[in-house]
Amino acid sequence: MDKGKHKAFRRQRRHKSIRGAVSGTPDRPRLAIYKSLKHIHAQVIDDLAGRTLVCASSVEDGVADNKGNCKSAASVGKLIADRAVKAGIKQVAFDRGGFRFHGRVKALADAAREGGLKF
Repeated sequence: MDKGKHKAFRRQRRHKSIRGAVSGTPDRPRLAIYKSLKHIHAQVIDDLAGRTLVCASSVEDGVADNKGNCKSAASVGKLIADRAVKAGIKQVAFDRGGFRFHGRVKALADAAREGGLKF
């Protein structure tokens, strides 16, 4: 098996395990993240209704650098927190998507906490 495929498979397996424990409700929706090599995406999801409530991405205009670095991840974290607070969401369950909690994932989470989200 190719190393890249094996690595992706292990991440998907970790994500599946996390999703068994973390679920979004109307009171406490799930903050799900996905990072690619170039960008990072964040969504606040109500799993019971099957709806995305708010989303933000480093692809959007107004995000610092529009690249896949910690600075843009922090900008996405602030943006998702602002949009969530405006939508009346204060608490979320953090879903790191099977990625390690360091680097861009940590930068996004810290910025979201500073923006007013609790998790």
